[in-house]
Amino acid sequence: MLAQTEMGGRDFIQFGGQAIGVVTRESPAIHGQDLTEGYLTQPIVMGQLSPWGEVFSLKTTLDFEGATLKRGELNAGITGEGYIDRRHPHTYLHELLLTSAKRFGMNSVSGASVTVGKGFAPFGTDDPMARPFEKYPINHHLSQILERAVAIGALRAGSWTFEAGAFNGDEPTAPGDTPNRDRYWDSWSGRVTYLPWRQGEIQTSYARVKSPENASGGGSDQRKQSASIRLEDVQHTGYALFEWSRTGDYVGSTRTFTFNSLLAETWAKYDQVSGALRIERTERPDEQRLGNEFRTPLPSSDLSIAGRSRWTIITARIATALTSSRNFAAEPFVEVARARVSPTLQPSGFDPRQFYGSSQIWSISVGAKVAFGMTHMRMGRYGVAVAEQPEGKMGGMNMEGM
Repeated sequence: MLAQTEMGGRDFIQFGGQAIGVVTRESPAIHGQDLTEGYLTQPIVMGQLSPWGEVFSLKTTLDFEGATLKRGELNAGITGEGYIDRRHPHTYLHELLLTSAKRFGMNSVSGASVTVGKGFAPFGTDDPMARPFEKYPINHHLSQILERAVAIGALRAGSWTFEAGAFNGDEPTAPGDTPNRDRYWDSWSGRVTYLPWRQGEIQTSYARVKSPENASGGGSDQRKQSASIRLEDVQHTGYALFEWSRTGDYVGSTRTFTFNSLLAETWAKYDQVSGALRIERTERPDEQRLGNEFRTPLPSSDLSIAGRSRWTIITARIATALTSSRNFAAEPFVEVARARVSPTLQPSGFDPRQFYGSSQIWSISVGAKVAFGMTHMRMGRYGVAVAEQPEGKMGGMNMEGM
């Protein structure tokens, strides 16, 4: 995989970070009006300590979006944690995980591991932060379960990996929020991954999440499914990802709403130039909005929604990698997206075409990503669940020789 690092690498202390400066223009953004805004997004610092290799490793990711992205980042269609059409800032303590792994033989990939701490539940695909695009897909909360207190067991037997985890169901409500102690271990998930060859990965996963949008409990529960295929070329200069995910909201045993997503993305690099293409078709809830129309009540006042819409978004990206030293990289980029939105519930209390002023929204983002130190760690897979991967790749930037 690109944009990750092996657990238990050659250096027992690793450190690095990244940030992206970006200006985004959306047309229309809301009520027929265009908006142009700039951000410092994804400012993170990563570290890993593994003094005894895989026997004991500590991994952390600090995310400072709470300071730089408090009002959210323009991102048409995205929703989650009380933000809508703006991506929410993640919590300051994004990950802090202790892992212990044991291999079953000398130089064997088979083994078992246990991971505890705060991080990603074993469900779905890689976090978008570890993928090339600056803008997150709408299905972020359908395809990943992040920033939870987790306890994860993983078993790898040859080409097969089995993971099971327990975690708190409540989503964070603010960048400084921590998991509610009385909600620990009220939710669970499992994932099975098959590696038919070194550059191929097939996964399917299932989760039951208790009252994610109401931290005190009592909200609707979620049952989530995911399946994906990821293929990478032998030279590690390109990949393709195909994923499907579904989230059903439940009140007791009664299903109320279902949201589906299909996503395909590909990335390829030639010399210092890289390009990427993503096509997404995702359903999302349209909820009551506050005086700030980019926000929704959290928790919601009841278990109903104003409508449901389907978003079809095509995003293209081109970037060039500039390296000024062996420990630093810069990657200027341009991303262009075309979104089409339509209601899927009839009758609906929310007509997206009237709200936005058009059924089509264009977005262009221009910026640069800077990174230093260690390569971006993979988020959501820990211990033996981390496949053997090449070193020296960072989100499309060639960092070999670091």
